[in-house]
Amino acid sequence: MIRVDGLTKDYGTRRAIENLTFEARQGEVVGFLGPNGAGKTTTMRILTGYMPPTSGSAKVAGFDIVSESLEVRRRVGYLPETVPLYADMTVFEYLKFFADLRHLPNAEDMVDEALEMVGMEERAEGYIGALSKGMRQRIGLAQALLHKPEVLILDEPTIGLDPAQVVEFRNIIRELGKERTVLLSTHILSEAQALCDRVLIINKGHIVVEDSPENLQARLVGSERSILRVKGDADELAPKIAEIDGVQSVKAKPDGSLEFQFSPGVDVRPLVARTVVQAGYDLLELRPVGMSLEEIFLELTRDNT
Repeated sequence: MIRVDGLTKDYGTRRAIENLTFEARQGEVVGFLGPNGAGKTTTMRILTGYMPPTSGSAKVAGFDIVSESLEVRRRVGYLPETVPLYADMTVFEYLKFFADLRHLPNAEDMVDEALEMVGMEERAEGYIGALSKGMRQRIGLAQALLHKPEVLILDEPTIGLDPAQVVEFRNIIRELGKERTVLLSTHILSEAQALCDRVLIINKGHIVVEDSPENLQARLVGSERSILRVKGDADELAPKIAEIDGVQSVKAKPDGSLEFQFSPGVDVRPLVARTVVQAGYDLLELRPVGMSLEEIFLELTRDNT
């Protein structure tokens, strides 16, 4: 559990974050979403005890980040954007070193468990310097999991990974998020849409909005959208679709399909399908279209850019 109230951080005369207030619950993956320089990393460093805030407060796993910083660190696993690794160590040696630093009992068993969680048991004796970027990220995550933390804070966890590694890493994070509180930062909008139960969009140090990706779509679109594809030329069909009660607009797409908008809460698709058939067309596709997180982000930050 993370609870943040009025968190502010100044670097000299520059204010990095201002009056941030939010929470992340157990069993939830929360995305901290924003462009580079928005304040994501600063917030995460404060929550992990790396630096104090200028003002405001926060509790992680029930402990205050300033007055109970040591207790917070015992309960947080942190994966920084750039993982500090020692290339001349084996994977097992590196993790055992960190387990000993934390004075963990049964350190070797804890290392084995962490390696299993990230799927690296077979790489335990390999040297870190010989591993790929994706494998190194897994080592960093294993280090964050060594002490079985209640809260995981991940800063740009998939940056620099190839597409296959991104999919694997996302699957690991989803599994970890079932039992823990996971807060992850990213400037990759599709990442948040694929991984997160809820997103916090931050821009220039301020939280612009907080909600689930699905709710953000519903709030901002103001109408439902669907794609219609038929066999043959659909130009003559568009006016017929536009006449259906509840349809707000119909637009021809470059690929020959039609996109139509209709009022939320009134599903006109059965009427659209009936109209297509009655007009003598073969219906090939009729599917809903959501507003992408990219569109949502641009909409929410347009006045602040």
